[in-house]
Amino acid sequence: MFPRMFDYLIDHPAGSPEFHAELRGAADALTTGEADAVANMANLAALIWQLVPDLNWAGFYRVQGDTLVLGPFCGRPACIRIPMGRGVCGAAAASGTSQLVEDVHAFPGHIACDAASRSELVVPVIVDGQVIAVIDLDSPLPGRFTPADQDGFEALAALIASRIREM
Repeated sequence: MFPRMFDYLIDHPAGSPEFHAELRGAADALTTGEADAVANMANLAALIWQLVPDLNWAGFYRVQGDTLVLGPFCGRPACIRIPMGRGVCGAAAASGTSQLVEDVHAFPGHIACDAASRSELVVPVIVDGQVIAVIDLDSPLPGRFTPADQDGFEALAALIASRIREM
């Protein structure tokens, strides 16, 4: 089998329902038939980085016991381990609910892996009722993420959950 090249472009405004539907379609095409969780997370991080504007970090943290461990990402080097419940990522993982933060400096206990980050969206990836990972998106722009982005990335997380589960 020869490697496939992927080149995706989205013709809809970022954050729109159509944008997020096309992003999910690209993610589905990119991960369908691939069983390796790390490969899928790596390609998904790159896809998000390529298509979602105004990011300075996009990637995954994986749940390992009571800790989140850095997974594949695009951006500057990041914190490797985050205790469950700590910071925006830890809050999303512990609660099983997305965290949309307009100003990270106003979030109690925010962990500043990149001082340039001003807003953040963290979406848990859930399989069989358990959080297995989080999708973490950071932006240097305050208020970058909207409720429509949250809805779109929650739908993406549901789509790819079984494809990033480590066996």
